Amino acid sequence: MAINPEEIQQTINFTLNGEAVTALEGDTLLDVAKQQDIEIPHLCYSEREGSDGNCRACVVEVDGERVLAPSCCRQPTEGMNVQSNSERAVKSQKMVLELLKSDVSEKPHTLNSELDYWANKLDVGLPRFDARHQPKSDTSHAAITVNMDACIQCTRCVRACRDEQNNDVIGLAMRGTHTQIVFDLNDPMGESTCVACGECVEACPTGALMPANEVGLLVPDRKVESGCPFCGVGCQMTYNIKDDKIIYVEGRDGPANHGRLCVKGRYGFDYVHHPHRLTKPLIRRDDAPKSAEFSMDPNDVDKIFREATWEEALDLAAGGFKTIRDEQGPNSLAGFGSAKGSNEEAYLFQKLVRTGFKTNNVDHCTRLCHASSVVALLECLGSGAVSNPVSDVEKAKPMK
Repeated sequence: MAINPEEIQQTINFTLNGEAVTALEGDTLLDVAKQQDIEIPHLCYSEREGSDGNCRACVVEVDGERVLAPSCCRQPTEGMNVQSNSERAVKSQKMVLELLKSDVSEKPHTLNSELDYWANKLDVGLPRFDARHQPKSDTSHAAITVNMDACIQCTRCVRACRDEQNNDVIGLAMRGTHTQIVFDLNDPMGESTCVACGECVEACPTGALMPANEVGLLVPDRKVESGCPFCGVGCQMTYNIKDDKIIYVEGRDGPANHGRLCVKGRYGFDYVHHPHRLTKPLIRRDDAPKSAEFSMDPNDVDKIFREATWEEALDLAAGGFKTIRDEQGPNSLAGFGSAKGSNEEAYLFQKLVRTGFKTNNVDHCTRLCHASSVVALLECLGSGAVSNPVSDVEKAKPMK
C-alpha cells in the first residue's frame, strides 16, 4: 500500500537539559518533557483544556533567546537547546508560584491543589508578598461552591465551560488588578445559566470551584469504578466513597465521555442513599387491595406491601403476565424499553415480548427523541441506525 507523504509526521531533534531528544511535529516543549519524565511546573495547562500560556509557571530557558519561554505553548525547532532546570528558569518558576501563593488564602478548599503540589516540589515556602483582598465564597449554587479566594485566574474553568462543554457561562472580565472570573454578567453562580455539568470543577487546579458542602476536603475510604446509571451513552465514572456513602463522583476516561459527565452523572447520586429507595422485592398485602382512592405514605410502605424473595416476586409478575396473555390475548400486552439498558438488554427485552408475550407490541423510548435524526440518517445514508460513534468525525477527511 502506498504511503501518503503528507501523513508522515516530521521529527525535530533538539537538546533538553543536556540530553538529545526527539519530538514529533506539533509537540510542545512540555509534551517532550513529560515523555522524558522531566517535571516542569504548570497550572494553566492540562491535557483536557490544552495550552493557554498565562500562568508562566512552566517557563524554560532557550539558548540565544532574551526572555524565558512558556513550555506549554512553545514548540521546539531543530537544534534548539532548552533548559528547564537552569538557575534562571527555576528561579522564575519559583517566583511565579510564590506570587500565585500570595494571591490565594491559606484556607484549603481541596486536598489536591496543584498549586500546593508544585510549591512543595520546588520548596516554595510562605510568600513574602502582601495578600490580596479575598472575596467571600459564593454558595448560591446547589451543587457547586465558588471559592474565589483560591482562584489564580488560570482560565481552565473558562476553557472547560466554553470549549469542552460549549456552554459559555464562565468568562474572564475586567482588566489589570480588577480581572476576575465571572458567571454570565457577573451573576451569582446559582442565578447564572450554568447547567451544573461540573466540568469547571473537574478542571480547577486549586479548589476555587468545588462540589458543594466541602466534600472535596473529605478523604475517601475507597474508589469504585463504574458506568453511569442514567442514560445509555456509556459514560465511565469513579465513585469516591467514605463510610459506605458516595461523597462525590469523578469522570473517568472512557470512549464515550473522556472524563466528562453531565449534571445527572456527576451530582445525581443522592438517590442511592435515599430512605425511599427500594432495596428489596415487595408484594402487595392481601388486606390492602387496589382502589381508586389509593394513597400510600412512602415512609410507611409496610401497610400496603410486604417483603418477599426475588423468586416469589418474579413468579408473581410472570404469572400475572401469563394470565393476561392467556385470558385476554397477546395483544393486550405491550413492552416499552428503556435507553438506560445496554444493546444486549434491549435485545433480550424485545425477545421477551415477542416470544413470551407472543406479541409485536414492543417499542423503545429512544425512538421518540431519535426520530428527527432517523430522518436525517435515512436521507444521507439510507439507514436509520447510527453506524459510527460521534468521535469518528475527527477521522473524517476534509472535503476538497
